[in-house]
Amino acid sequence: MQQGQANPEFGSEFREQLDLLLARRRDVRRFRTDPVDEELLQSCLSSFAKAPSVGLSEPWRVVRISSDAAKNAALMNFQSANNDALNGYSGEKAKTYAGLKLSGMQDAPVQIAVFCDEETEKGAGLGAGTMPEMRRYSCVSAIMQFWLVLRAHGLGLGWVSILDPDKMHADLNIPSSWSLVAYLCIGWPEDFTDTPELELAGWETRAETLEYEER
Repeated sequence: MQQGQANPEFGSEFREQLDLLLARRRDVRRFRTDPVDEELLQSCLSSFAKAPSVGLSEPWRVVRISSDAAKNAALMNFQSANNDALNGYSGEKAKTYAGLKLSGMQDAPVQIAVFCDEETEKGAGLGAGTMPEMRRYSCVSAIMQFWLVLRAHGLGLGWVSILDPDKMHADLNIPSSWSLVAYLCIGWPEDFTDTPELELAGWETRAETLEYEER
């Protein structure tokens, strides 16, 4: 071992598997309707408790969307926002957009909404004074951990971002100090593809390398 180099806690085989997990994470929109075992779901949700957060504020607030009324309201919210989004495109882009499946809300057996408590007292505001958005970034970090844990168990997650947050707040009776970060559909996917679905549909291509600037 070279001087100044830490003894790795995880071996090369683990690192290869981690790289594979990262490469095969997918935004899933096509779900089977099979139920998800509750014990497995709770085990995956426990990853939130292991997630980092600014000032150790743990600002995420998870709401389980279980009732038919709540699910229908969320679906109608998406459909309305999706129609508005379609009207923002024209020509071939509009045609491609219209053919995209952008939500698994009608099939996913588990649906949760993740909010950020913008006024949480936990953490005493450390690290969020000049950048209060760090609390939302912390929520996103926790969601990514959850996403990878789900994928490791063969479960899929679809992040629905085509929504009206204000309407979601009203429909779910959410406190005004909470901001919507994510609406997540969870379940057993029809399949996992090596290529992102949007790339397969011709919407966009993924960059093969990271481009960065130096200052």
